[in-house]
Amino acid sequence: MRKIATELGVEAMSLYHYVRNKDGLVDGMVDVVLGEIELPPPDEHWKSALRRIAVSYRKALARHPWAARVMFTRTGMLPARTRYMETVLRTLSDAGCSPELTDLAYHSLDSHVMGFTLWAANIQGVTGKLEDLAAAALRSLPANEYPHLIQHIRYHLAPPKQPGSAFEFGLDLILDGLERLREDPAQLRAAAPSGAARSARAVPRRVNGPSRRSGPPPRARPRTH
Repeated sequence: MRKIATELGVEAMSLYHYVRNKDGLVDGMVDVVLGEIELPPPDEHWKSALRRIAVSYRKALARHPWAARVMFTRTGMLPARTRYMETVLRTLSDAGCSPELTDLAYHSLDSHVMGFTLWAANIQGVTGKLEDLAAAALRSLPANEYPHLIQHIRYHLAPPKQPGSAFEFGLDLILDGLERLREDPAQLRAAAPSGAARSARAVPRRVNGPSRRSGPPPRARPRTH
């Protein structure tokens, strides 16, 4: 707080008139970043609306790379975060998604944005060393054992062949899959095992020990004197 106060040219104690503590300050900073997410109008088609939100969310985090990591430490319901969540959930519900599909879709979209942002931040840290790392990998990999990996590395060293981004490619895969499940909910039920099946798989089967004979246990024999 003292460092921030020095940057602003004020006394450190004056900051506490606006925020309770350092956590309050960080919450406010994160909320400003999330406030940059473009929320669609209510009448926009659900698929383009979700795409608009996700792309805008990704761009906001790209402008503020520190925010993605810090967000994992926030526990409160920040106003901009709450508006974002409500908009996504309402869009899915209004599109006719079941509660189960809404839950799966929301977390798939949110984790795609956050996960891609963290991955991209790590990649940027080694971008300057990419050619050296790739050259070292190509020298160490036997071509007869890893031909596809070698081809993949060489592809990354070449200029991009197609417009667009890996983020939007993955996003469209999620949205296209969501559209199929929305139109045919039976696909979701077929893919998800029933509660009984999950429970059965979770319990290990006994392979040793008492007999596996079905039915009630044998009755004890009366003692003879």
